[in-house]
Formats: sequence, C-alpha cells, structure tokens
Amino acid sequence: MNSFRILILLITLCLFSCNRIANKTKEGLNRGGEIVGESATEFFDGVSEGVDKTLECKIVLSDSLLKNGLKTGVYTVDSQNHNNNNKLTLYLIFETALDTEVIAKAYNKSGLEIGRAKTTIQGQKGDAGYFEFLFDQQTDIGFRNTISIE
Repeated sequence: MNSFRILILLITLCLFSCNRIANKTKEGLNRGGEIVGESATEFFDGVSEGVDKTLECKIVLSDSLLKNGLKTGVYTVDSQNHNNNNKLTLYLIFETALDTEVIAKAYNKSGLEIGRAKTTIQGQKGDAGYFEFLFDQQTDIGFRNTISIE
C-alpha cells in the first residue's frame, strides 16, 4: 500500500514537472518567435526602403521655375489605359503666383530623352496641388529615370 502511494506521488510529481517544463519551453519558443518576427520585419522594412529608393525617378525643376518660387512634393508614375507608365502626377508648391505652360522631359537611365509632355500650371502664392503630365502612349517611364520640368 505504501509503495502504491509512493508510486502515485512520484507519477504526480513527474506530471507536474513535465507540465512546468513544457510551459517554460513554450514561453521560450514564443519569445524566440517574437524576436525572429521583429528581426524579419525590420529586415523586410529595410529591403522595402532600399527597393523604393532604387526605383525612384529623379524630378528636376529648371532654374527659371525655381527662381519663380516653384517647388516639388510627391509624385506618382502610372499607366494611362495601357501597359506603359506614361502619366506623371506631380505635386507642386507655389511660393509666388505663377501661370505658365511647362514641358516635362523624361530621360532613361542612360540619359537619353524618351518623351515629352506639356501642361499649364497655375497657382497663387501659398497654393499647392497635383498636376498631370500625359506622355505619348509609347513613352514608358521606368526605374531611376530623370524627369525635368522646364
């Protein structure tokens, strides 16, 4: 009878200690998973930022437009009803009143001109807004292209 009680006691202790070990192991694995998850997120954020910088176009305003108080903000390059990216939408900031026709010239990575688009920009001092430049449908504004606004 005593042996039976000791055996039951030993089995109970083993079960409790196994459960405790399992819980500690689970906690350790969860913490390890959190660390790996955080590291992976930081890695992919860094890769994403690097890819964004690599794919960016360079927008350049002419000296004349800069002297007239024009500045650029964000931009997007999209497709206009076909596969080529031929539409530039550019956010412009007016530090002085300006009403003029401008030409956007797109250059590929080699510096060769690949397209032109005209639009009229108009704004009062302190205004800002989005302006679209629609290039020929054969123009395909690619990665790391330069677009000059004159």
